[in-house]
Amino acid sequence: MDPLCTASSGPRKKRPRQVGASMASPPHDIKFQNLVLFILEKKMGTTRRNFLMELARRKGFRVENELSDSVTHIVAENNSGSEVLEWLQVQNIRASSQLELLDVSWLIESMGAGKPVEITGKHQLVDAFEILAENSEFKENEVSYVTFMRAASVLKSLPFTIISMRDTEGIPCLGDKVKCIIEEIIEDGESSEVKAVLNDERYQSFKLFTSVFGVGLKTSEKWFRMGFRSLNKIMSDKTLKFTKMQKAGFLYYEDLVSCVTRAEAEAVGVLVKEAVWAFLPDAFVTMTGGFRRGKKIGHDVDFLITSPGSAEDEEQLLPKVINFWEKKGLLLYYDLVESTFEKFKLPSRQVDTLDHFQKCFLILKLHHQRVDSGKSNQQEGKTWKAIRVDLVMCPYENHAFALLGWTGSRQFERDIRRYATHERKMMLDNHALYDKTKRMFLKAESEEEIFAHLGLDYIEPWERNA
Repeated sequence: MDPLCTASSGPRKKRPRQVGASMASPPHDIKFQNLVLFILEKKMGTTRRNFLMELARRKGFRVENELSDSVTHIVAENNSGSEVLEWLQVQNIRASSQLELLDVSWLIESMGAGKPVEITGKHQLVDAFEILAENSEFKENEVSYVTFMRAASVLKSLPFTIISMRDTEGIPCLGDKVKCIIEEIIEDGESSEVKAVLNDERYQSFKLFTSVFGVGLKTSEKWFRMGFRSLNKIMSDKTLKFTKMQKAGFLYYEDLVSCVTRAEAEAVGVLVKEAVWAFLPDAFVTMTGGFRRGKKIGHDVDFLITSPGSAEDEEQLLPKVINFWEKKGLLLYYDLVESTFEKFKLPSRQVDTLDHFQKCFLILKLHHQRVDSGKSNQQEGKTWKAIRVDLVMCPYENHAFALLGWTGSRQFERDIRRYATHERKMMLDNHALYDKTKRMFLKAESEEEIFAHLGLDYIEPWERNA
């Protein structure tokens, strides 16, 4: 499935050109006057963007170098529609219903056909449900959130594109509500419900506010009720008090909302292993989260740390690592959360419960010379980038369960825990697996052993994104 949504079913008429906007003047004939394209560089890179811009112009498309009011279609790669909206908000640009947000696959298909192809449901199905799920989460509607996220996950996993309602027959987790939305997208090229959400001021504000490190739903609700709609107004308000985490979130905002590349994640991994092994040479350090699942980009980098050594050594490790980075001038922010883990405590019945291991949420300074691919994205005069990093320290006998939990994805973890409860009469969380029938904890030294206990074939990390 293509990850990006679209706001409507066909090309729009050209809107009035913004005075002073920078328009490209290619030496190619423009065949499609009603379309003005802007290709987003985010996650795509400068070289590929330049190549696609030139190729599109040769094919008769009008492509603008910079974003302006004349643009009718924004084309992006490896971005969801909500991520593009977030990017627009950072640029202080409000997306209108006249603006198409499209996956690069649409442009490639169009260039291959020699004309703009019809914008069909396949360009927006998955993202439609992710947007609806996110809106449900902002409203703290757990039932709707799960419904829409399950639908998005199922659609992502399909080896084919849904082009008619007959294609949905026999597919699990697609209830009547979900099928109505799919049918509307197939027939009209858009979902009126998704369109309403994208244009909803509350959704747009929550999307923007929660993009700040340390800002959750309660704070977003408070700011929204106070009438705030932009981060600039919030930061300049003298009456508001921010937490230490939120202050760091605003201070390093531009870096933290930009994507972390795999090359940057690997460079952070080198820093983490260097610091950990300086104090605990036998420790195992594993990158978890989306990067372990094979993703090329993410918003932060998670690491699970464990050691067969003494518990005392484990407890003292993270404070030593923090001090190590402080002395090197690499630590921009940290929040150390002490362990509340209790051995032999039954796993939680809540599928989204947080674990009780010692952990540290950090912002590290990553110098560009450590990442060759980062050089092209450097701000002028700036030699480093702020990167969000999470470190989790767990006892060695629990590391398999912690690794499974911290690898994700969130929906995968929800479903495997539900499966354990409802199909196997077991309880699973980041700490342990308990068999209620046998009334005993089941030991596991690897993820493979956990899957075996559950009677499941092992699922590789890169197959857990849905």
